[in-house]
Amino acid sequence: MRHILSILLENEAGALSRVAGLFSARAFNIESLTVAPTEDPTVSRMTLVTSGSDEIIEQIVKQLNKLIDVIKLIDLNEGAHIERELMLIKVMARDGGREEVKRMAEIFRGRIIDVTDTTYVIELTGTGEKLDAFIEALDKSLILEVVRTGVSGIARGTRALSLHIPSITRPAPPARTEAATAKPAPAPVNPDHLL
Repeated sequence: MRHILSILLENEAGALSRVAGLFSARAFNIESLTVAPTEDPTVSRMTLVTSGSDEIIEQIVKQLNKLIDVIKLIDLNEGAHIERELMLIKVMARDGGREEVKRMAEIFRGRIIDVTDTTYVIELTGTGEKLDAFIEALDKSLILEVVRTGVSGIARGTRALSLHIPSITRPAPPARTEAATAKPAPAPVNPDHLL
């Protein structure tokens, strides 16, 4: 099963190589890897996509948590999450084919970000499946180059991977009154039932 691991780690030389080395040493595959600094320049966020059984993923998580550079880690698949990937694709766009490529980009909500006499560079953002579908919809002979960022993901709702998670305001539980906390009196014993 495919898992997206989101990791906060120290933003220092060698941190990325230690994570990659852990995967390499145990013959685990990394399908996608993105890393960038967070709002705190001393901390980076790594989003890593890998596949394996629940037991393998559990082993990976345990091994990652042992690394000195890893601060926090969550498996985004454990809850609702959003994932996106960015793709830049350079395609041939000549004569009548220009309008067809432009129409295809619009259908997939892509943006043409560079135009020459013979090419377009299209920027497309979405799930990996959306990007794959765009590539499949194009005539393969038109594709000159494809660059993909890899998956970035974030948990939905209040679940967050952060060094400083702001407290969530929740209503206070109702105050307990003395009547609510008092133990009920024991039921009277009927001596006739004892016989």
